[in-house]
Amino acid sequence: MASDLKTVAFIADQSGLGARLTNKRMFGEYALYLNGKVVAFVCDNKLFLKPTDAGRALLGSPIEAPAYPGSKNYFLLEEELEDPILLRRAFEVTESVLPAAKPKSPASKGTSTRSKRSAPKSAA
Repeated sequence: MASDLKTVAFIADQSGLGARLTNKRMFGEYALYLNGKVVAFVCDNKLFLKPTDAGRALLGSPIEAPAYPGSKNYFLLEEELEDPILLRRAFEVTESVLPAAKPKSPASKGTSTRSKRSAPKSAA
């Protein structure tokens, strides 16, 4: 089941992070980015925070569940959505321990990475 943008907007509003928290739609679900780092996913209108030791220290014993079939376990935040300060801190401590996003290599315009074959020689 795809998530609603209304759910994503509610989570963003509750977090109080403003423009620092962005989202990107992926396969009918959403990835949440804090300062350019993916910190959480919204799948089936549920919030799944990336698991980190810092997040666990803040949240205590969070519920863990897969965000989608076959995924690893994430922290499933439910009651935390009703506590804006805790939600904001959960996003912030998670972002603080995640590695910086790797820069994407610029794509070469007009060139192909496939090997080029020479045209067959015509018989004269």
